[in-house]
Amino acid sequence: MSESNEKQSTFLGTYFDRDSVMRLSRWAETFAWVILSLYLLYWVFSVLLFIGQYTSGLFFDKGMTFLSAINIFAPYFLQPLPGIAYFFGLQTVSKALLILMDMEDNTRRAARK
Repeated sequence: MSESNEKQSTFLGTYFDRDSVMRLSRWAETFAWVILSLYLLYWVFSVLLFIGQYTSGLFFDKGMTFLSAINIFAPYFLQPLPGIAYFFGLQTVSKALLILMDMEDNTRRAARK
């Protein structure tokens, strides 16, 4: 039996390709930032449109109070929330992939010792 002193570059018991997992993690991070920026951009334009319509008198009603104006504006606070949820969800997926890769690598190193 001949033994080689070369170190094996890949562990044959690994069920994933390290490069593809890293690529997927980076794509998830990039996509999270793209989604967050699109939602925030959409929200900024919606708020600017509302302010323009409000100052031009489109939402003014006879006897309208300040609280009525806030009631009309309230849904604009909820517009960016799905984008923020998608952002944190995709960031969590990205970081979880990296954590699982680290766990697998540490487990493999511990098994060798």
